Amino acid sequence: MATIITDLKETFRKGNIYIQLIYINVGAFILTTLPEVMLQLFNRSLGDVFEWLELPASLTRFTDQPWSLLTYMFMHAGLMHILFNMLWLYWFGALFLQFFSSRHLRGVYILGGICGGVLYMAAYNVFPYFRPMTEDSFMLGASASVLAVVAATAYREPNYPIRLFLFGTIRLKYLALIVIGTDLLFITSSNAGGHIAHLGGALAGLLFAAGLGKGKDLTSWINKILDATASLFSFTSRKPKMKVHYGSSRQKDYDYNARKKTQSEEIDRILDKLKKSGYESLTTDEKKSLFDASKR
Repeated sequence: MATIITDLKETFRKGNIYIQLIYINVGAFILTTLPEVMLQLFNRSLGDVFEWLELPASLTRFTDQPWSLLTYMFMHAGLMHILFNMLWLYWFGALFLQFFSSRHLRGVYILGGICGGVLYMAAYNVFPYFRPMTEDSFMLGASASVLAVVAATAYREPNYPIRLFLFGTIRLKYLALIVIGTDLLFITSSNAGGHIAHLGGALAGLLFAAGLGKGKDLTSWINKILDATASLFSFTSRKPKMKVHYGSSRQKDYDYNARKKTQSEEIDRILDKLKKSGYESLTTDEKKSLFDASKR
């Protein structure tokens, strides 16, 4: 068991950002689903507890749990729910990294989830159709975040060919349009909140890709917050700063140059003596100095 956990940690550490996001989603799913399954054996439930991690449509309830705007995008309602979301994240996460960076993917995932959640709450509190169900509605899932990744990639490379089982090859822009169009058609269905969040996530992805083309990174503030948060929980020891003593270095250079100058003048004197009086006139020390100088 310890070996499995170690292998998972190593895979997470070495994996691409979309692999890490998948690990986080799967880990959250297991931690929330397994206790619920065990408690059901005793006719108990943790549903009310987990609602604090889901995004409420009610603005009043949201003020009591504002963190849910982030936590909901890592929660899933069932096996098929998380399976399809993680498959899309795996496929399009790898494709996204061909045109953008890992930091961009991390930021777009969060940005898409935030925009999807905000649009969901706005729609449920603005349109009369949703008002009767606002107080009891909650949303969870990574769909809005994944759609942001898909939309950003489709904007960047609209003609990229995608092979679909039974349908053949289709350009990425058409796949994105089909998905967004489907969400618009089912905006009043039983999963209206999910479809609205998809539209918010797709809009975030489009705005990111369009802004980046103009030199504006809409995910920069998210990555700065994530980096700052990670640094607070980082316990790795910092390497000591190298101290440079400029004064002593200059002094060492001066002493070295002075010695070199003295040695050079000594060799010149010995060579003059050799030229005038011959080798036999040199002392033992002078012969040694001349021999050492010949080897440099």
